[in-house]
Amino acid sequence: MTDVCRFCAAPLELVFADLGLCPVANSLVEADALRRPEPFYPLRALVCERCFLVQTEEFESPAGIFADYTYFSSFSTSWVAHAERYAERMVDELGLDERHTVVEVGSNDGYLLQFFHRRGIPVLGVEPAANVAQEANVRGVPTIVRFFDAAVAAELAEQSPADLLIGNNVLAHMPQISGFVAGMKRLLKPEGVVTVEFPHLMRLVEDGQFDTIYHEHFSYFSLGTVARIFEHHGLRVFDVEELPTHGGSLRVFACHAASDRVATERVAALAERERAAGYRDREVYASFGERMNAMKREVLRCLIDAKEQGLTIAGYGAPAKGTTLLNVCGIGTDFLDYTVDKSPHKQGRWLPGVRIPIHAPDQIRRTRPDLVFILPWNLADEVMEEMAFIRDWGGRFIVRSPGVTIV
Repeated sequence: MTDVCRFCAAPLELVFADLGLCPVANSLVEADALRRPEPFYPLRALVCERCFLVQTEEFESPAGIFADYTYFSSFSTSWVAHAERYAERMVDELGLDERHTVVEVGSNDGYLLQFFHRRGIPVLGVEPAANVAQEANVRGVPTIVRFFDAAVAAELAEQSPADLLIGNNVLAHMPQISGFVAGMKRLLKPEGVVTVEFPHLMRLVEDGQFDTIYHEHFSYFSLGTVARIFEHHGLRVFDVEELPTHGGSLRVFACHAASDRVATERVAALAERERAAGYRDREVYASFGERMNAMKREVLRCLIDAKEQGLTIAGYGAPAKGTTLLNVCGIGTDFLDYTVDKSPHKQGRWLPGVRIPIHAPDQIRRTRPDLVFILPWNLADEVMEEMAFIRDWGGRFIVRSPGVTIV
């Protein structure tokens, strides 16, 4: 059967990136499973030449990926600070108080809604991972365990229609993207505002962020494509901001199509930049694969050179992008002795595929590696500040994106 676009149903034929076979990125391996096989799936990103939505093929269902999730947002101090700044701004700009309701879809452990809750503003989180939602409820952020779609939105709209409806880094996780956006429209009050954040496709391409492609990311967006999807479902983009988070993201502001909110100049300006850079033509997408292969070779050259000099290398972090990078490049314990992560939910487990063990950060102080490879490169500044003590023994950091550098 021909693959078709998950938004507009046009045939999918143009390959954006073929990363071979990979495990599901966040399916960390338990000790008792080390002697058992694990599933690998094709990891390809294809491009719709009608709407230019970049998308991966669906092999594992969202329920299989997110039912028991290992990513807890609160373990990144810079991300929590980003969330707090956003909350303060929205409260001020929208005049939010106890008469309003803020709903976040994909609310994780309450990392964001806690800042509205502290101001006495009614909040509701919608989170599919029960283990993560439990953490939110413990900190007093009301969170229901549901996969958000139009049907769930209709239920919630009877009780908690949203004045502010938030979706941070969740749009990409929805294979049924039309049902998801239709649900956002259904849940939004007539004069309400939607904000969504997602990694910007332009940054992925221009900075060579191929390791941000993994099975739980079903879609990759330009502003033009998001605006088209929203418009199809009766929502209108009226503002956009470019953010440094996750290697370069967009924060899109939307409202009902009939709203009298005036679009800012930033929307038209960014749309024109994307068009001028070729994101409405096939060439930008068709050429990415060879650039990706060149970057893989650069990563391997750096690690091979280090090992041939007799240097020891540890990793920092166990992010999904690390699973992609290490598996695609064939980097196992022959290069990285181990990796560390602040999250106790990841410690004592192994990265899928490459089976690199995950320890607590103190392991770096104990073993004193020569190099620390920062796998969540989007948090490089935060990690280097936290791990600055490695300089006591002459340790250095390997940082990626767009190139590979030793700091």
